[in-house]
Amino acid sequence: MEKFTVTQLERLGELNGAKDAAEMEFADAAERDQAFRKMEKELVRCSRQEIRRLLTDKHMPRSVEVGNGLEQWLMGEGFTKVVTPTIITKDMLAKMTIDEFHHLSEQVFWLDKKRCLRPMLAPNLYVVMRELRRISGEPVKIYEIGSCFRKESQGAQHMNEFTMLNCVELAAVEDGQQVDELKRLAHEAMKALGVPEEEYELVVEESTVYGSTVDIEINGMEVASGSYGPHFLDSQWGVFDTWVGIGFGIERLTMALEKSRTIKRYGRSITFIDGQPLNI
Repeated sequence: MEKFTVTQLERLGELNGAKDAAEMEFADAAERDQAFRKMEKELVRCSRQEIRRLLTDKHMPRSVEVGNGLEQWLMGEGFTKVVTPTIITKDMLAKMTIDEFHHLSEQVFWLDKKRCLRPMLAPNLYVVMRELRRISGEPVKIYEIGSCFRKESQGAQHMNEFTMLNCVELAAVEDGQQVDELKRLAHEAMKALGVPEEEYELVVEESTVYGSTVDIEINGMEVASGSYGPHFLDSQWGVFDTWVGIGFGIERLTMALEKSRTIKRYGRSITFIDGQPLNI
């Protein structure tokens, strides 16, 4: 009996082929190759069809739709969008406890001895929410969506450049109500994306940076993580009010919603567009 070759399986996987292709058996190599050509032709046809639909109907990739859906929900909740620099300083990372001795430091893209590409949105948001609170004297609700960079393992769920959406409420909830507000925001976010409650769960985890977190998981994969304060990091930033915040990994969330096997289909790419390969 013959099975698909490694090269054939890689090609079928690239074309969104069936997960059970590796288990298929054939009488001989000729039968196998004929089956491969037939499957490849059909998968290419489907991919071309989806790309045409993107160009003539949808006009934006699914990951952008997911980000837009969350942004529309947040604006409906009274959040204000902010835009902050991609380059941050070494001192800002140190305030997040990520110094040269921290294991996460090895994942940072350093530009020089004092600057790096941001691995997270939190440092900038700490500064902005503190200043807006000082200026307005009112509770602050802000969010940002943008690229972050980490030297992650090149697995199915990680990329070096990825899109985060972080929302944070400062001085908007009373102490003791933070977890309830986090859970409410998590449920409302999933509702805004049309995800039924039975298709995700909220899980309490421990983070090396944020302490206790409330994470959103879909099929066991973390797609968002929520944290709250007062927190031991807050004094580093001059923040002394209660706060809650959630960070969504847009590509990973899209991957989960589309039941994809790899995040790279929905990331910033010149190899894939909207989940479909370009080499067809």
